[in-house]
Amino acid sequence: MQLELRHLQAVCQIAESGSLGGAARRLGVSQPALSAQLRRIERVTGGELFVRGRSGVEPTPLGQFVLAKARRVLTEMESLGAESRAMATDTPLRLGCILLVLIDGLLARTDLVLSGREMSVDVEHSVTALVRMLGAGQYDVIVYGEVNDHEVALPQGALARTLVPKEPFCIRMSTRHPLAGREVLDLAELAGEQWMTLVEDDDGGPEALVEACAKAGFAPSLRHRITDRKMRHDLVAAGRAISLTQPTAPAVEGTVMRPLLGTPITGRIRLAWNRSAVSAGQADSLYRAAAGAYLANVDNNPFHRAWWNAHPEAHPVLG
Repeated sequence: MQLELRHLQAVCQIAESGSLGGAARRLGVSQPALSAQLRRIERVTGGELFVRGRSGVEPTPLGQFVLAKARRVLTEMESLGAESRAMATDTPLRLGCILLVLIDGLLARTDLVLSGREMSVDVEHSVTALVRMLGAGQYDVIVYGEVNDHEVALPQGALARTLVPKEPFCIRMSTRHPLAGREVLDLAELAGEQWMTLVEDDDGGPEALVEACAKAGFAPSLRHRITDRKMRHDLVAAGRAISLTQPTAPAVEGTVMRPLLGTPITGRIRLAWNRSAVSAGQADSLYRAAAGAYLANVDNNPFHRAWWNAHPEAHPVLG
């Protein structure tokens, strides 16, 4: 038997999982089948690669040697695929995203950073769906958000960079709302309002809103769930609902945006990509384009510019 890439992937998965059972689940095979495969690999490499330890299986000295070589080979193969795709300008780069304010600006900048390569774009209303489709190879890159402490688990083979580690969500309400003249809102003052339910329900947002409202002494009435931006804005302008909104959102006629006292709900924006489809250079270019798109919207609301200037730790890392 000769070693193949799938054998190297199996060895790496066993080491990363710390158990045959965990590696088998990740690889989508049965544990007995993986055990049999490991024995065949060990016959080729000339000795035992793993031994049972206190916390699972641990690589032997030979196993450490094979792992180092396997990781190097797999990294080179992933790089080959990514760089080949990067050179194939007739193959569109597939981007999936949720409905973030920066997306419009990001698309406008891609022509400058992708050297003429086309990009196909789909907007999803589920972060879970985005991540699953990235893992299945249906997307090459995704842009998504996380709220408060929620963290999205990425699939094997994906890399990610945090674009904006923290931004304070604010409230959009009608200009006729009794609190519209206030500069800052206390969440407790919104106890009797009808809320627009967040479009994404698996990024930690709904849980963060309910938890923040509970701390303020009430349970929010999540009455409306509308994905169309104009319809959402029209409903808010009519005074029929208020909504939680990114602080970079643009002004909309008939509405105002106000920050929340103590920033009880914050968002985080991330970029993730399939490292077998996107080169390191492309990922960096897309990151910079997304950062530029975000920064272009910081001045949409004066309160966010003031917050942004006071929190340099929230800025994209462009060095």
